[in-house]
Amino acid sequence: MKIAVVGTGYVGLVSGACLAEFGHRVVCMDKLAERIDFLRQGSIPIYEPGLDDLVARNVEQGRLSFTTDLAEAMADARAIFVAVGTPSVRRGNGYADLSYVYQAAEEIAANLVQDYTVVIDKSTVPVGTARQVQRLIAKANPRAVFDMVSNPEFLREGAAISDFMRPDRVVVGSGSQRAFDVMREIYNPLYLNGTPIVETTLETAELIKYAANAFLAVKISFINEMANLCEAVGADVKPLAKAVGLDGRIGGKFLHPGPGYGGSCFPKDTLALLRIAQEHGSTSRLVEAAVEVNAAQKGRMIKKIRDALGGSEAGKTIGVLGLTFKPETDDLREAPALTILPALSEKGAALQVHDPQGMREAAKIMPECRYLDDPYAVATGADALILMTEWNQYRALDLQRLRELMAQPLFIDLRNVYEPVMMREAGFTYIGVGRLQGAIK
Repeated sequence: MKIAVVGTGYVGLVSGACLAEFGHRVVCMDKLAERIDFLRQGSIPIYEPGLDDLVARNVEQGRLSFTTDLAEAMADARAIFVAVGTPSVRRGNGYADLSYVYQAAEEIAANLVQDYTVVIDKSTVPVGTARQVQRLIAKANPRAVFDMVSNPEFLREGAAISDFMRPDRVVVGSGSQRAFDVMREIYNPLYLNGTPIVETTLETAELIKYAANAFLAVKISFINEMANLCEAVGADVKPLAKAVGLDGRIGGKFLHPGPGYGGSCFPKDTLALLRIAQEHGSTSRLVEAAVEVNAAQKGRMIKKIRDALGGSEAGKTIGVLGLTFKPETDDLREAPALTILPALSEKGAALQVHDPQGMREAAKIMPECRYLDDPYAVATGADALILMTEWNQYRALDLQRLRELMAQPLFIDLRNVYEPVMMREAGFTYIGVGRLQGAIK
């Protein structure tokens, strides 16, 4: 099948490459000529493990191409995926900027000349957006024969290809049996593998994405609250989380305490869900609480670091391992580091940091930090070392070497990567999140 993908950002590029891997002929379109030239040269504008090889293979085999011409992309296409950005209008207000979606709709309408086409909204959008896109296209091109589909993505940064090729489920929202048939053809490899396909209405499909992300955010905030309670009563969150997660009704995923959730989805989608609920006269108290807990957790981490340094970070050198909101991505959006590190710097701390993928972008946002090439350079002369992001290369550090390089053997592990007893035996004062701090002096 010929498929057009409008937008070559994270979702569009991953989706287009994976659809090509399924055997479809995919043309990815973007207005940014520089980005299209970049892709045509074989370069990938984002970091996602395995994406460069996937794109190169499908370009070489003639199934994937790139263009700035929407008419070219849509020519003979039976399906058009809309995967443009929907950023918040203003940080923290929950309103999504739908201007790119609506602009894409108008331009798609002008180029709909075939007998029948399915327009598929892949972007994360508020409930009712697909209906509005449908109205815009129908108004702009009354002769267009098309159906609208909502097909939300559930791609985790760092594991996006696996999530697309082997998903937990595929959600397809529409009011047309003909559209459902086309979507089954698009996702035929997944049907053959027995992947659950949820077919529902447009509005339900749109809400599913927000509900799923909000539930995971609630789960993260819950375990962070339990970690804080563990510190207060002298309990240990690690066995607590393990025991709770072994309950089949709950599961262990996302029960890992830390400095709070970040990234492009959870912060934006939880606020958007609250805004949708408010606009429809409903409430979501659990999600409200999760958002509040997440904001407070970052403040707690600043206090944890400050207390570990004796009550003040002024004049102290602090090494930081990791900047991105999670490992295996270069994404810094809403990363806890962007809240925690400036607060420390403002109070007089000298920060020397390392991240495998995030330093180039971080340097634009936090120029006050010193960016170094490896973890051991970061540890040199440091009064404390903070593990902020659990990259694999930080999981087996040479502890003896670290201790010898540091001015003070203080290790603040905001991801609970290391075991307190092991760190104590290595000569460190170890501070985790919800761990038995009193036992490790």
